[in-house]
Amino acid sequence: MAELSSQKPLARVLAEARAAQRAIGHFNVSDLVLLKGVLAGAQGLNVPVIVGASEGEREFLGTAQLAALVRSLRDDCPFPIYLNADHTHSLPKALEAARAGFDSVVFDLSDRPLEDNVRCTKAAVEILKGVNPDFIVEGEIGNIGSGSEIHQTAATEYHFTTPADANEFVRATGIDVLAPAVGNFHGVLREMLDGSQDKRLNIEVIRAVAAATCRPLTLHGGSRTNEGDLVKAIEAGITIVHINTELRLAWRQSLAEALASHPDEVVPYKLLRGPVDAVAQIVRAKLRLLCPSP
Repeated sequence: MAELSSQKPLARVLAEARAAQRAIGHFNVSDLVLLKGVLAGAQGLNVPVIVGASEGEREFLGTAQLAALVRSLRDDCPFPIYLNADHTHSLPKALEAARAGFDSVVFDLSDRPLEDNVRCTKAAVEILKGVNPDFIVEGEIGNIGSGSEIHQTAATEYHFTTPADANEFVRATGIDVLAPAVGNFHGVLREMLDGSQDKRLNIEVIRAVAAATCRPLTLHGGSRTNEGDLVKAIEAGITIVHINTELRLAWRQSLAEALASHPDEVVPYKLLRGPVDAVAQIVRAKLRLLCPSP
């Protein structure tokens, strides 16, 4: 296993954040522009950051290549950077990330029946901890949709995670972190793009699930979530907040503006400065909300 570098274990960082009622920002990347934007946004804030990459994002970037890149960046960054294998749906892909030196994995079998999810996640936890005892394994129950993209309509049904199911899942599997369904969903609705609407969370469900599990909770699909709800959710037990779609939207819009403004420019790094800055602005604002200075 390739260790990324020496820094405080992620489990300790999560425990400290949970005790202080703060959340760690998790930002997905699928290219160097997004990664540079995430790091630029975190500069000067002195808070830990989790860089995430889903199976599709890792396939594009290269699992070992992303781990090596983050390893090199850690040596120069004044703040802790952790690397998460987001939404991983098979044990071989999870093992690939663990052996490459990732700090954590979202082992997501939430689309399967609960009994199957429990059985397979329990086996995965045992195997992955054998590779690296400090490796953080997150499990997910409840259906929060898929795809960090623009959706035309909302899902017709939404099933909140129950405290009883959450307690049984954590007890039976031994996971370190739980991702529940609490009103969140991946991506954003088209009607949210103008900023007039946002996602709303069920704070009481979060509070009940946190009490039932005594584990750090992750909020997936944090893009375009009501800021007041985010603050209340962190107070209620959310410890990690995932942001992806907002970064993708900023990347695309800024790149489109650069291409339109400079139709004859062919030097990539000149066109890509705008997207880096646009992503950095979002990351900085989210981190100040999720993990304000004491």
